[in-house]
Amino acid sequence: MEFKDYYEIMALPRDASQDDIKRAYRKLARKYHPDVSKEPDAEARFKELGEAYEVLKDPEKRALYDRMGSNWRAGQDFQPPPNWDEGFEFRGGFDSGGARAGDFSEFFEELFGRRARAGTGTGHSQGFRARGEDHHARVQVDLEDSFRGGRRTITLRMPVLDAEGRLSAQERTLEVDIPKGVREGQHLRLAGQGSPGLGGAPAGDLYLEIGFRSHPVYRVDGRDLYLDLPVTPSEAALGATVAAPTPEGTVQLTIPPGSGAGRKLRLKGRGLPGGTPGDLYAVLTIALPPADTEAARNAYKALAEAAPANPRAHLGV
Repeated sequence: MEFKDYYEIMALPRDASQDDIKRAYRKLARKYHPDVSKEPDAEARFKELGEAYEVLKDPEKRALYDRMGSNWRAGQDFQPPPNWDEGFEFRGGFDSGGARAGDFSEFFEELFGRRARAGTGTGHSQGFRARGEDHHARVQVDLEDSFRGGRRTITLRMPVLDAEGRLSAQERTLEVDIPKGVREGQHLRLAGQGSPGLGGAPAGDLYLEIGFRSHPVYRVDGRDLYLDLPVTPSEAALGATVAAPTPEGTVQLTIPPGSGAGRKLRLKGRGLPGGTPGDLYAVLTIALPPADTEAARNAYKALAEAAPANPRAHLGV
């Protein structure tokens, strides 16, 4: 996927005001409109300009885009950094002006497509009363929070425009109750934490989409957990009982004789808690003892003579 430099497309500095962006769009739209332009690439340039304006005219989209930093170059191979949008609070769903998904580049869809389809973001009007907009944000918690639950402090950042139409960030801190058994992708609703209502109508809600921080031991798949469990060649070949970690404490795990690398051993119900708790899978890896002494080297030679094997036989060699 290619990086799109929306500021370069619109010939703007990164600190341009919202009025600067509007003026630049009107000027370039006249230049590249396919119905009047004599430029050979007018249609492509006009479409590219429309996408850039779609992002930069909207303070929320623009603030998210600016999170990528200024070191990227147009056309450079690009993937969003992990959890790049964590803690970013936005109102409702992004409005793409009725445009179809195909009207935008892969780059736009990767960054903004999910939000363009998230929520209504408009509130509900009743005369002069209007319920406040709902807000959304992605936050990360520790995997252990799913097992214990508890109260956590989170900080959210939201873009705001100053009196001169320049973009800045406003922070707020909330105390949030994380329920036991929370899972990735789950949405927590914080009633009344969205935009204020009008005419005495209620405020909108804040929805937090939960993700887990990277864990040094476990990988998460739904409610199941996976861990790589090293065993020695003798433990794998002869069988053994070894200590294995779980989020709720160490257990003794039986390794069947003849186990190979990649074998999965299931610990039922040791995954994320819930109405139907997940499972924990220990994926065996073989940890070779070092051949760093004469005795160890002799032991390896004796093993090769006593149990000759060709692990590459399936490759035809």
